[in-house]
Amino acid sequence: MRTSTITIGCGMVQGVDAVAVQVEATTRHAGDGAPRMLGLVDACVREAYHRVLQAFCALELPPPRGVVTVNFAPASLRKRGSGFDLPLALALAGAAGLFDPGRARGLFAFGEISLQGRVLPARGAVSVALAARQEQARAMVCSPSDAATCAVVDDLLVYGAGTLADAIHWLAGRRELEAATPLEETTPSATTPWATTPGATTPVATALGAATTHRQPSATDDVDLGDIRGHETPKLALQVAAAGGHNLVFRGPPGTGKSAMRRRLPGLMPPLSRTERLAVLQVHAAAGLPLPTGDRSPLRAPHHSSSAQSLLGGGADVRPGEVTLAHHGVLFLDELPEFRRDVLEAMRQPLEDGAVTVGRALRTVTMPAQFLLTAAMNPCPCGHLGDRARPCTCTPAALARYRSKISGPLLDRLDLRVEVPSLTAAELRADRDPSQTTAALRERVLLARQRQLRRNRTPSGSFVCNGRLAGRLLERSLRADDEAWSALEDLVRRHRQSPRGRLRLLRVARTLADLDDRDRIEAHDVLQAGALRVG
Repeated sequence: MRTSTITIGCGMVQGVDAVAVQVEATTRHAGDGAPRMLGLVDACVREAYHRVLQAFCALELPPPRGVVTVNFAPASLRKRGSGFDLPLALALAGAAGLFDPGRARGLFAFGEISLQGRVLPARGAVSVALAARQEQARAMVCSPSDAATCAVVDDLLVYGAGTLADAIHWLAGRRELEAATPLEETTPSATTPWATTPGATTPVATALGAATTHRQPSATDDVDLGDIRGHETPKLALQVAAAGGHNLVFRGPPGTGKSAMRRRLPGLMPPLSRTERLAVLQVHAAAGLPLPTGDRSPLRAPHHSSSAQSLLGGGADVRPGEVTLAHHGVLFLDELPEFRRDVLEAMRQPLEDGAVTVGRALRTVTMPAQFLLTAAMNPCPCGHLGDRARPCTCTPAALARYRSKISGPLLDRLDLRVEVPSLTAAELRADRDPSQTTAALRERVLLARQRQLRRNRTPSGSFVCNGRLAGRLLERSLRADDEAWSALEDLVRRHRQSPRGRLRLLRVARTLADLDDRDRIEAHDVLQAGALRVG
């Protein structure tokens, strides 16, 4: 009786991150019986064994003989998903003697296997690649499309195998695979297969480097802020929101341009940095959504009928919700009071902490949620409260019910609360102002963001935008004169602002000074911040 065992690394996505899993296969060349699948696996993983055996037959590869035992460690974690197909197939191939088990040492694999033996993409490949790097894996093999995406992960060689036979022959040293390069790279780099050269290095994904002014075309490139006449104050609020990462709500009658200006906000947003791009790719891959291209910030606009689970994330295997899909981007909530109150109240934690925690009976999953919230709402149910052209028809009771849907603590977390009034016919006929175009205002936003990049650095070297400044970093960045402090205290007293409101006034004033390219906060910055926050 002879026993052979091989181990292949893999990972399972929980929320956004992946947990490393080891797939161990053992064959005992004596007796006969059904395969034993150990390690708390679900039906999808159990079915993988039969998909893999059919793929072996289709590719004319010898299947493992004897009694097969497969263990998925750690055994206490329930294994879900089709990404275990490829590591299971490679473990079985190694146990069957199709390649030397030593050649698979330090290898991670991830992907689904078709009945014809093709390697298919699986949800969460980027997260598994990050887990492989954390486990100090030397390489990862997956589908070609997943490999091109996972190649953005530094210090990890990623190889794309079109079929299971390609992966097995590569490990056996009979076929070569090239290390994948990111989709954004235009010049491919030839590399020697990891299986034959353990010292090979992974190419650098230069396209995901530091923030630049280059942007990829998008569906919002045909809209421009210069097309909107008037509304100087709302346009200033958009600049402040984009430059400092401040949450924003527009309030005004229907048809005044609230949604139109919201559509133009992504054009003002600074480009994503290399680290932010990788985080956005990881989130979308974990959700099983098409991966974004270019350096544009993601934009999510859920309907007001959305549930708390769809916004915050959840489910049996805990997938990201809208607040996580908007990570490093913009989350737009139109008709804000029409959302359920429990849904809005549940957003208070991610707005404050930049993360959302989903609790389950067996585990708690934390997912990133650093997004810029932009919202729009009518002043009343009929929408015409304060309108110069049409009278409001709402009763006091209806108006009270409408306003009660949004709590004071939630409104207090919105840095900017701006009225968008109706425009007169003369204002709508005004000439286009070249200084109010998206391109012109974006240059101002980029200048303000560059000032923050130089100033708002934590001891660990990470960047914090003005909208999230706190503690010593906030104190160091204020640089306000006596008149500014006096104006702030007067504003806080007259409008009865909470300590949180006072903090947010300071953050907005800091961004206004950055937009004017000034180091010091002046009194008019504080007064303008008050106008954008408390009316």
